[in-house]
Amino acid sequence: MAMLHHSLELPVADEQAAADRDRARLRQLGYKQELKRGLSVLSNFAFSFSIISVMTGVTTTYNTGLRYGGPVSMTLGWLVMAVFNGCVALSMAEICSAYPTSGGLYYWSAKLAGKDWAPFASWITGWFNIVGQWAGTTSIDFALAQLVQVIILLSTAGLNGGGYMASKYVVLAIYGIILIIHGLINSLPIQWLAFFCHLGSFCNVAGIFTLVTLIPAVAKDDRASVNFIFTHFNTDNGMGIRDKTYILCVGLLMSQYSVLGYDASAHMTEETKNADWSAPMGIVTSVGLSSLFGWIYLVALTSIMTDISYLLNPQNDAGGYAIAQSLYNTFHRRYGSGVGGLVCLGIIATATFLCGIGCITSNSRMGYAFSRDGAMPFSRVWYRVNKQEVPLNVVWLSVAMAFIMALTSLGSEVAFQAMLSIATIGLYVAYGLPIFFRVTTARKSFIPGSFNLGNFGVIIGWVAVAWVALVTVLFSLPVAYPIVMDNFNYTPVAVGGVLLLIVGSWVLHARFWFKGPISNVDA
Repeated sequence: MAMLHHSLELPVADEQAAADRDRARLRQLGYKQELKRGLSVLSNFAFSFSIISVMTGVTTTYNTGLRYGGPVSMTLGWLVMAVFNGCVALSMAEICSAYPTSGGLYYWSAKLAGKDWAPFASWITGWFNIVGQWAGTTSIDFALAQLVQVIILLSTAGLNGGGYMASKYVVLAIYGIILIIHGLINSLPIQWLAFFCHLGSFCNVAGIFTLVTLIPAVAKDDRASVNFIFTHFNTDNGMGIRDKTYILCVGLLMSQYSVLGYDASAHMTEETKNADWSAPMGIVTSVGLSSLFGWIYLVALTSIMTDISYLLNPQNDAGGYAIAQSLYNTFHRRYGSGVGGLVCLGIIATATFLCGIGCITSNSRMGYAFSRDGAMPFSRVWYRVNKQEVPLNVVWLSVAMAFIMALTSLGSEVAFQAMLSIATIGLYVAYGLPIFFRVTTARKSFIPGSFNLGNFGVIIGWVAVAWVALVTVLFSLPVAYPIVMDNFNYTPVAVGGVLLLIVGSWVLHARFWFKGPISNVDA
């Protein structure tokens, strides 16, 4: 891209000199090197790419896209999302290059908001970021537990054949086991985590390639037409909504949720070599490739979604899990057995499992940095690293918070879904705030790093801010009419509650002592 200015040569001749340069830059930003810096640009990219995990995001929210608008809202809506989400990623990458610290977003807000507003900007950005990450981990690992339950259901003859339908308590238990395994893996040194994230990236690409190849080969004459895939608009959503524009807007949420979590590259900067270039590249390339592979995967899936009302029916063998039912049916029609469909679901489950590992990693690094600056209760407990330079305590804090959030699944399903919306809105608000400060209060004072957008930075930044604002509104819209307790969208209530807690704690307590990022160079 012509607007990016960076030499292809490494800034220094050897690895030790590069490490010294990273250490010196971190000291300039106010911190000493405490985490092991062992990640390459590829490893940094792998963390974000495996966390975005479009196979996970698309599979988890496909029912929403299929119900609201169907094929056209997903295949064409995805392209709309890719353009505007790309602007968010570019703006974040530019800021990340200027401030390569594990604190990421909240540190950026503190430096860009101006002296008077820095502490409050840092506080609200940081809390939206970490709560959004906790909710993100919850949504990923709980989606995996639900997918495991569906695989078991279809493996035991399906819902209509007397198959085993796990209770909500069993699903929660499966979820808890997954979380514990992810916590144990994240207790390993950074080299092992890099391996798992490389594996996650490989599984995403290989998995998508496998499914995109298998689906058309197996489906053959049962595939939908190209016209259906790109132009069919599903208005029969059973939710009482008929306005096509409104349906399309709600359907966009599937695409937006599916490409999220790329702030991981920023949170891994203090463990990344040549961080002021490697981390921004990790952000941009992970979003770009995820958008590309995600669209290809989406088109392949949509080609076998010919009977939408049946696939969404909670009385089908997969309990209304559209992707599971369609994959199972596709193989069963061709070979007389749905085993091939179960294998495909196993591939998706593997990618989702590896995605969850990266989520905990990103959570823990954000928590480590936030507690380093004294923003979290009992910060001294969370701001500790073990002999392997792993922030072990905050790893298990991330696991515990994700489990606590999932307890809402035992009550109202609607309330649980609203809580999961915090993952998208919380993260996106945290993404948007430093970009907003970059194009307003810091418009003239911002000093870019080695990755910069030149004269296009402000324009791209304003597009990003507008998109974040729009997405926040869309996630808060009613999803059914008439509105009753069972279909009420609690998202604005949940997010409003989080905002009230964040601002309330600031007014009543934090404003008296929290001053934003704290230097520990002399500690």
